[in-house]
Amino acid sequence: MIQDVRFPTGMVRYRFDASPQALSGIATTGNIIFLTDENVYALYASFFAAHPTLVIPAGEQHKTPETAQHIIQQFITKEVDKSYCLIAVGGGVITDMAGWVAATYMRGIRVGYVPTTLLAMVDAAIGGKNGVNIGVYKNLMGTIRQPEFIHIHYLFLQTLPTEEWSNGFAEIIKYACLFDQMLLEELQQHNITYYNSHPEALQELVTRCVAYKNKTVLEDEQEKGLRKLLNFGHTIGHAIENNYELSHGKAIAIGMVAACKLSEQVIGLPKDTTEVVIRTLQQYGLPTSFSMDTDKIMHTLRMDKKRVTGEVDYIVLKDVGQGSIRKTSFNEIESILKQLL
Repeated sequence: MIQDVRFPTGMVRYRFDASPQALSGIATTGNIIFLTDENVYALYASFFAAHPTLVIPAGEQHKTPETAQHIIQQFITKEVDKSYCLIAVGGGVITDMAGWVAATYMRGIRVGYVPTTLLAMVDAAIGGKNGVNIGVYKNLMGTIRQPEFIHIHYLFLQTLPTEEWSNGFAEIIKYACLFDQMLLEELQQHNITYYNSHPEALQELVTRCVAYKNKTVLEDEQEKGLRKLLNFGHTIGHAIENNYELSHGKAIAIGMVAACKLSEQVIGLPKDTTEVVIRTLQQYGLPTSFSMDTDKIMHTLRMDKKRVTGEVDYIVLKDVGQGSIRKTSFNEIESILKQLL
């Protein structure tokens, strides 16, 4: 299935269930250079060996300006110019890095994404956000710039370890909490094993999540209002992720529990709803509490890129399917953090 989505800053061609031959087709058109990480390269070495490819270490800890500079230095060595298209094949770290490098090298070259993880397929590769981390401050340097294309090829998921499936389901559960009560009910009836063994159900789930994200980004590409909803669970989650080198999905799961508990206090979210969210997260192998240094997390939060004069736009739930943006003080957030210890 091919779908074109026209954002204010450019059109993205989505190709769902792209065949293995699709990659070869991309690689034979125009000037191409691939970017991937060591893990993906090892799995598909024969393909990458036949094409110009840059390989970087795997992991969030390498999503840094130093890695971006290394990539750009390789571009210079290989005489990459504005006729090239950079194709990112990997998870969210790779697509984020590729988007950032493509946006800044020579003031912009073409870029396309081939996400290989569930998390990247449903969230990280979608929407045009890209960037690099500065120490524990996640995506502090970044841009919003759409890729030319995103090819979602489900066969990549066959090599995905269970923990990475859990990471992806954290974002899927996020969409259910924000937009779709029926989706949350569906998730409660199944588990990772079910979706792993029922490809049609998985594909429907991915396209559903992509549609929710695209609909939100189309209404607010530059994140001035509605798009902020997609940060549900991410404010505290990002701080935990980078301070403790926790996987993104696990950190966001903890952040969603914190957001639900704050929602109980400030807008009356029923406790039963919080319990449903907690059970669903646990059902997909995700943590719902964490031992942390509150002072360390709060120090990071106070440098959050979304903060304004001692407050941050925090995403709360009125109920499942009813996300809301609320200006929240750091004192309120600290109180919630202490409940998660």
